[in-house]
Amino acid sequence: MKNIVLFASGAGSNAENIALFFKNRPGVKVSYILSNRSDAGVLQRAKKLNIKTKVFDKEMFFHSDKVLYFLKELSPDLIVLAGFLWLVPQKIVEAFPGRIINIHPALLPKYGGKGMYGRHVHRAVIENGEKESGITIHYVNDKYDDGDIIFQARCPVLEGDTPETLAERVHRLEYEHYPRVIARILEKRQSPG
Repeated sequence: MKNIVLFASGAGSNAENIALFFKNRPGVKVSYILSNRSDAGVLQRAKKLNIKTKVFDKEMFFHSDKVLYFLKELSPDLIVLAGFLWLVPQKIVEAFPGRIINIHPALLPKYGGKGMYGRHVHRAVIENGEKESGITIHYVNDKYDDGDIIFQARCPVLEGDTPETLAERVHRLEYEHYPRVIARILEKRQSPG
């Protein structure tokens, strides 16, 4: 059984989309959703989907090994960041080499880095007069939005776009492609034991 662990900080629509995609697929399971916010909407979505959750704080994530050891116990084939806004500590990245991925709501390497998420990204893309935007799925390293790119999909930036209208187009790309890319990565990977 391939084991996916999701990390999310917000409403969790991407996490829910991924969980639903794999719900009836044999051999793959979303075993846990972890969040750094006890009020995150993703926790309610997880409850409805009967997926276990764990909430952690900065101390547990950055200054202790609690989250690291918890992940090691879960032995995930893939750790998927779905709207998770904290930088993953190097010790976690090193413990799961090539097994942590993230989705970014723009075409990297442009418009990445700390603070480049949600509306901030879409506003920057529009203000800079870009003709297209999209999504980037990439491996996670110890810097924001810096890991090797796995997949990109594009959409136009239309005249009169607002951060909200562009976000809708980008979200559609996320929902369409992220689960499929995860499935492809898992197909190429042998289960650990």
